[in-house]
Amino acid sequence: MDLNTVWFILITVLFTGFFFLEGFDYGVGILLPFLGRNDRERRVVINTIGPVWDGNEVWMLTAGGALFAAFPHFYATFFSGAYLALVLMLVALILRAVSFEFRSKDESPTWRNRWDWIIFSGSLVPALLWGVAMSGLLYGLPVDARMNFTGNFFDLLSPFTLAGGLTAVAVFTLHGAAYLSLKTAGEIRERARAAAMKVWPAAVILLVVYVVLAGTTTDFFDHVGFNPGVVPVAAILALISVRYFLGTGKDGWAFVMTAFSIVCSVVALFIGLFPRLLVSSMNPEWSLTIYNASSSQYTLKVMTIVALILVPFVLVYQGWTYWVFRKRLTVDSELEY
Repeated sequence: MDLNTVWFILITVLFTGFFFLEGFDYGVGILLPFLGRNDRERRVVINTIGPVWDGNEVWMLTAGGALFAAFPHFYATFFSGAYLALVLMLVALILRAVSFEFRSKDESPTWRNRWDWIIFSGSLVPALLWGVAMSGLLYGLPVDARMNFTGNFFDLLSPFTLAGGLTAVAVFTLHGAAYLSLKTAGEIRERARAAAMKVWPAAVILLVVYVVLAGTTTDFFDHVGFNPGVVPVAAILALISVRYFLGTGKDGWAFVMTAFSIVCSVVALFIGLFPRLLVSSMNPEWSLTIYNASSSQYTLKVMTIVALILVPFVLVYQGWTYWVFRKRLTVDSELEY
């Protein structure tokens, strides 16, 4: 296995971890205005992710940095092509982060309600755009022989990429509801479970439609030498099983299954891409791959050594954080936000 492949795998792991962790962050933010019926209950909902949301976003920053260092030509092409979408996402994420800090600066209900809805939109927009952007890698963008993006923002939009965006929103919302049913108690927990029951059919249907579109509009299942096999089916089956676990009160297993479905979906997408990073809709031979878009072998070697030294410390620290804040929250808990 060469270093190009190693870094493709590492980036897959980083994006998988990001969508698994940030997925329930987004889901909690989307559900916030609907599950909390007063300020105290909304503070409980926010505090379930308060200690971890910024750590979860580090996975996105690390994945972006790894792409820039390992595959700079892909970084330059895709980020320039998706510039407007990425700016919209960045603005939404900034407003979301500000909202977590500012909502408790004033006790006015109007003030806090306004910031709660900004948290909602700051969670919904990135979830939608991530689904569109990741689907665009497989569907293809207008990239010429010199690795230049020759299209515009609307080239990111197609039935397949829009289905990817809607699927991401639905699955992340379900993931967030499962997380809340695991992290809260009392009425909020019951509302979270009820919300999960309502979102579950849409999430399953959208994921099935997305996989079907992937098979009919892209080379997802017939890419020469590499196809995701049964991994997408495993994602669908895991999502289907969530209904059973919610109905039997097994919140932990429901959360595990939504997480497993997200992991399988992301892994399947990257398997369907490999060894490509971005498909060219103009000519498949112009697609960006882990070889024509990579840094030098020396750069990849140095990066590998640094990653092997530092990544374990980051994983241990984040695992410790989740362990410290593992208890369920209620309206009687000591709240910060």
